[in-house]
Amino acid sequence: MTVTVGFDLDLTLIDPRPGIIEAMVALAADTGLPLDGEYVAANMGPPLRDMLATVGVPEARLDWCVTRFRATYPQIVIPTTVPMPGAVAALQAVRAVGGKTVIVTGKYQRNAQLHIDALGWEIDHLVGDLWSAGKAEALKLHGASIYVGDHIGDMKGATAAGAFAVGVTTGPCDAATLTEAGADVVLDSLADFPAWFSDAAPR
Repeated sequence: MTVTVGFDLDLTLIDPRPGIIEAMVALAADTGLPLDGEYVAANMGPPLRDMLATVGVPEARLDWCVTRFRATYPQIVIPTTVPMPGAVAALQAVRAVGGKTVIVTGKYQRNAQLHIDALGWEIDHLVGDLWSAGKAEALKLHGASIYVGDHIGDMKGATAAGAFAVGVTTGPCDAATLTEAGADVVLDSLADFPAWFSDAAPR
């Protein structure tokens, strides 16, 4: 039986933080608002609109700011983004056993695809614009039995899909927080994934 493993994107597979900070600086210049890019970069996971509201974008300007941020994203964020430690090896570990990989992310789908293209990764499926338990829809559709992520929202998505929830502490959530949110196992990073996947992952 072919195993399908789902992965979150930001701070699980990729590290876009330097570019996110730069893009927020550009948005602050465009709007005149004092936006905290460092906070946004450190707490990625929730939808962009929610994050912008959290750092002080007024409701009346949210839609414009979301559109502007997404428009500048390819030029600012894509070129500076690198894989998280162990990301390539984790994807290869799934491939090595004939498994399939699906990325389910809250990121705008077009920009998520640009990341995959820039890194040259072969992914079976990519689904964007889904957050927290909403990720379950795509995980179930593609038959993911394992889902890996760095945020409590990822653990909620895995649980809602009936998938084995693997937390990684490379984002804003520590091991205790991820476990409380439903993680079945917590790894320090994806560098630990191949050994865990080989020895202990459910099939």
